[in-house]
Amino acid sequence: MTHKDLIKEELIRCGPMCDDCLSSQTKIKPRQTVNRLCHAMVNDDLLNRSKDICPHCGSRKIINRFKGSSTIGSHDKSANNDQTSYRHDVEALPEDGIKRVLVDWLSKEGWKTIVAWGNAHGIDIEATRGSERWIIEVKGPGSRQPMRVNYFISILGEILQRMDDPHARYSIALPNLQQYRGLWERLPTLAKTRTKISIIFVSIDGKVELDGET
Repeated sequence: MTHKDLIKEELIRCGPMCDDCLSSQTKIKPRQTVNRLCHAMVNDDLLNRSKDICPHCGSRKIINRFKGSSTIGSHDKSANNDQTSYRHDVEALPEDGIKRVLVDWLSKEGWKTIVAWGNAHGIDIEATRGSERWIIEVKGPGSRQPMRVNYFISILGEILQRMDDPHARYSIALPNLQQYRGLWERLPTLAKTRTKISIIFVSIDGKVELDGET
């Protein structure tokens, strides 16, 4: 896979980000190489580059957006509004965008969260509320249908490997896409009841839907 392919895949998977974050995520060094490649991809009509708040590091920089993807999960601070707003497009909702929606939702329900942002190792979202503990693994939409099947199988494996606390709740979180819904529906009921895994679908408007809780 070329460096341009790595940049494309990362922007599809994790959404818009600055050159510094792209360099960190793709391991392409030095950072100036990413800058040069992104300029070339703009000339190839593959990327848009504009000044904005990077949703990954929170700095105001030139942000790279893969054409065809929306500015999902990105921070957009208005000069007349100090609040951060999130724009949701389920077809391009990246993993970190889903995590932000879930953190907001969990916080409103009284949960405190620890989040593994980007490619950081560890549990994607570990939430606690008093003596309760909730483990959530997250995947984005992927760019192709076969990739979504792989993501679904992968996230099931990841959540199973986290199941070391008999008192915790365990969920997987995915964009509210019909393909993911179909994959969840086809997962045998016995597997769901034996593992007690639930699923959280995040919609285009930021709506959170929990399914499979027993």
